[in-house]
Amino acid sequence: MQLDANHIEKSFRKRAILKSVNIQLRTGESVGIFGRNGSGKSTIMKILFGTMNATAGSLFIDNTRFQPKDNIARKLIAYLPQESFLPRDIKVRNLISMIFPDGEQQNEIFYSPSVASFENKRVGELSLGMLKYFEFLLLAHMEHPFLLLDEPFSMIDPLFHNVIKDIIASKLANKGILLTDHYYDDVWEITKRNYVLVDGSMLEVKTKAELAIHGYLPSR
Repeated sequence: MQLDANHIEKSFRKRAILKSVNIQLRTGESVGIFGRNGSGKSTIMKILFGTMNATAGSLFIDNTRFQPKDNIARKLIAYLPQESFLPRDIKVRNLISMIFPDGEQQNEIFYSPSVASFENKRVGELSLGMLKYFEFLLLAHMEHPFLLLDEPFSMIDPLFHNVIKDIIASKLANKGILLTDHYYDDVWEITKRNYVLVDGSMLEVKTKAELAIHGYLPSR
């Protein structure tokens, strides 16, 4: 499957955040977006997922016009936002069973590293890092063909970065994954194509040196 965002524009009052941005994501590949804070990385993900409206532009899946508001019903795009989205009063193990009624899918999560250490806790009792890790696990194991990850490594113990990268790699056979994070080395390691947002425009980058040229990394 292929997701295309064409000529996406977004303005807040008179400030243009995104200027005719184009991005393509196919199942079987991972794509990275870099950019300074406020450059529009989260904005483009929210537009793709449907929690924010674009000022202009269009979305297509397999060349068919796609309305983001249809996403929840069609279960095509899963999104990990920076803000927590899970109910806080339910136990972790009960939430896993509710979301994944199939026993095999449940086991994939229950046997993921460190889940056994917090499966009997309530969601609200988890540390910020463990909560983000748990949310990532839930979304990564869903059947949606496209997965958007907004800072999946942030606030998470560095020991779990490799776990997350391994899970992303294992899911690429059936998913297209778009991710952004200021842990740029981790992102670069697992992506096939990369872009940087500069002054509202999406520019493809082939090397890390280009991230410095475009002002995302300091020049050496």
